[in-house]
Amino acid sequence: MPKNDNNRAKDSDQAPRSISPAATLQQERIITIFGEVDKVIAQRTNERLLAFNFIEPEKPITIFISSPGGHVDSGVAIFDMIRFVQPKVRVVGVGWVGSIATHIFLAPPKAERFCLAGTRFLIHQPSTAFTGAASDIEIQAKEILRIRESINSTIAEQTERSLEQVEEDTHRDLWMTADESVEYGLVGQIIQRIQDLP
Repeated sequence: MPKNDNNRAKDSDQAPRSISPAATLQQERIITIFGEVDKVIAQRTNERLLAFNFIEPEKPITIFISSPGGHVDSGVAIFDMIRFVQPKVRVVGVGWVGSIATHIFLAPPKAERFCLAGTRFLIHQPSTAFTGAASDIEIQAKEILRIRESINSTIAEQTERSLEQVEEDTHRDLWMTADESVEYGLVGQIIQRIQDLP
């Protein structure tokens, strides 16, 4: 026997509502940076940082990062925006965090930098393929050296290590486990559960 309209209304009221992951993350002020860092990721991340800033500037923002790196200028844009907005921003490394993604990870103070136990980190000097006329290649080479100096300075400042040591460490790829990253000064604390976040 078919249900009447009243029964259908009651069933509808009791049915579980679908939950949108994006809406939940926005409500909890969580941003994810997964995959290669590019201008699309930079725009999306910075828009959300600004939006959270104006909605509730006193509430913290959490960024989860799992990225091999990517476009340097896009990473620098995210790094600068994290420091620009008013809310406290904390970052959580997941999986692996490498190259310019490590630069993003270093934007907050050490006490706001976390990672899961299986996370690996990679620091190294930026690289690019030079093309064009000899004069253009010379300009590009000078620019990559400037970027390298800036990134190394940030690593030194945020890990409280000497610039000379950082320059030596980033001359070649330097991989670090979660424990090694804590010892190096990249990570403030390894966490096991989301309840471990302050």
